[in-house]
This record gives sequence, C-alpha cells and structure tokens, in this order.
Amino acid sequence: MGIKFWRLLVGAATLNMFVSTGAFAAEKSKENNVVKDGTVVSLQYTLSGEDGKTIESNKGKEPLKYTQGSRQIVPGLEKGLAGMKMGEEKRVKVTPEEGYGPVDPKGFQEFPKEKIPSEALKVGSVLMAKGPQGQQVPVRVHEIKEKTVVLDLNHPMAGKTLVFDVKVLDIQPATAQPPQPAQPAAPQQPAKPAQPAPPK
Repeated sequence: MGIKFWRLLVGAATLNMFVSTGAFAAEKSKENNVVKDGTVVSLQYTLSGEDGKTIESNKGKEPLKYTQGSRQIVPGLEKGLAGMKMGEEKRVKVTPEEGYGPVDPKGFQEFPKEKIPSEALKVGSVLMAKGPQGQQVPVRVHEIKEKTVVLDLNHPMAGKTLVFDVKVLDIQPATAQPPQPAQPAAPQQPAKPAQPAPPK
C-alpha cells in the first residue's frame, strides 16, 4: 500500500511538472506575440486626417513591415503600437510633435521664377527636389511673386495631427542582431535649397 501511494505521489509530481512546463512555454509564446523592441511587425493601416478623410491605406495591398524600436516609422505611431498583440486593432492619434514635426517657417524659401517649370507656376503645384541626403522630396508652390516663387520645403504632413487605424497582422521574434535604423521616407527638417525638377 505504501509503495503504491509513493508511486502515485511521484506520478502526480511528474504530471504537475509537465503542466508547469507547458504553462511556462505558453507564457513565453504569448510574450513573443507582443509588439516590443526588436520584433518585426507586419501592419495593415489606414491613415486619415483629423477631418476623417483618408490620406493613404494599404488595405488589400502588401502589409507594412518594420522593426519596432528602430525608428522606421513616426515616433507617435511606434509608441502606440507597443504592447499590441497579433490580430489586435487600434486607432492611434499622432500629434505633429510625434509625427512629421510642426511647420518650420525656415522651410519657406524663394527661388527665381525662371527656375520653375511654367506648367508648375500655380499655387498648390507639387514639384520634386533633392533632399539633404540626395533623396527625392516633394515641395509645394506656396506663393507666386513678380520675380520669384515661394516653395514650401516642409514635409507635406508637417503640422498635421494624423489618425492611424491599424491592425497587427504578424509579429516575428527579435533577431540576434537588430537591424540598423532605416532612413525616413522624408526628412522632418526642411530640405536644403535645391533646384526643383519638373513634375513626373
């Protein structure tokens, strides 16, 4: 009787250890399914302005893939995504300070009118100029004077509050060596003066 009881105790202890190990593994798996620094996140998003008008969306297209914590997306959105789980949806409101920055008065610069293509000589026209790192940056015709044209070199979304409706599609665990921060799609600081190229 004593031997059988001892065997029963051993069996119960083994079962308890197995359950605990399984619970630990499940908990570990849950941790890996949370957006945190180093994880590679696949994201579906719709970007709108405060007026509710859609600016851009990747619904039905390739998801946006980025590494959390590597400054590949605007800081406010990255902060709002932290802690989200796979399949979770959320609305993230991003202020200009945590988005593309406020409008910089120094970003408005004058260029000789003859340097601007004649078809672009109207307020609101968008031209392409070279940024400080050689990348193409959209610039907008802000004002037309007698001999010069005032171009707005600020990012098109500078000074705007952005609303992101996001859904986390996939989360991959952190890699052994985190990738280097990606260059932003457009600079938050005004681009250096450059001769605009004709629109494509």
